[in-house]
Amino acid sequence: MTPGLFSRRALIAGAAALLGSRALAASAPRVVAFDWGIVETLLGLGVVPAGVAEGDGYAEWVREPALPPGVPDLGLRLEPNLEAVARLKPGLIVITPQLASFEPMLARIAPTLSLAIFDEDGEVWTRARQVALALAAATGREEAGARLLAQADAVLEAARPRIAPLAARPLYLASFVDARHVRVYGRGSLFDAVLARLGIANAFTGPTSFWGFVTFGLEHLAAAQDAALLVFEPVPTEARATLAHGPLWQRLPMVEAGRVGLLPTVWSFGGLVSAMRFARMLADHAATPAVSGAGKGDARG
Repeated sequence: MTPGLFSRRALIAGAAALLGSRALAASAPRVVAFDWGIVETLLGLGVVPAGVAEGDGYAEWVREPALPPGVPDLGLRLEPNLEAVARLKPGLIVITPQLASFEPMLARIAPTLSLAIFDEDGEVWTRARQVALALAAATGREEAGARLLAQADAVLEAARPRIAPLAARPLYLASFVDARHVRVYGRGSLFDAVLARLGIANAFTGPTSFWGFVTFGLEHLAAAQDAALLVFEPVPTEARATLAHGPLWQRLPMVEAGRVGLLPTVWSFGGLVSAMRFARMLADHAATPAVSGAGKGDARG
């Protein structure tokens, strides 16, 4: 079954059927999750996972909410350690479609629930909300689920007036891949979904991957002459030299005009929690001098 084909009601009903009404009425089951977007959503609901995959990477790339110390690491996100999972004796294992080949083996350990924030439809905001509600139902945290959705709406609403300086022109959102190439986020990305709800035009309107991004050379950023650019940390070491004195970089219209900023790390494949973090980062950036015109090549945020 493909989660992207289900409505919000179907997702919640499926979670309830999986665990049974008595389980939902009792304390939350011990939940194991591998995808960081699922992990951040569980933490946003107040559920500390019994085990996660690549916990150190979560701390580096996702950051909020912080993973409490001592949560067992279960190997790689796309290749979990099944023995380590079994030792935890979880009551529920949450996977994504990317782990479909592991589902029969995981199902022998505990009931599994497959959820996806990203799917072919590209409706990331809707899917993120559906996933939050499905996890809330599966863990007996329905009220927390409603609060998380309300919090996400409130954070974006509070950010809207603060980001007014950014709404005047189209905005590129990018991550450096190396010294000459960037990953640019467009339709189908979490970041684009947030921009749309804040009333900011995405400068990149071309086709994207399943995950909502495309990788191309720096020169393509000159396509929108009046655009601004925000670059996400971390910036690779070799790209730091580009930011400092790269000739191609210096000739980009937004760099020459000082319409460039640097944002802290935000997990681009996350859900509502990462969306809120991104909205706050945008609002904080809009209040900095770099928005109204920094010096040539400036990349402050």
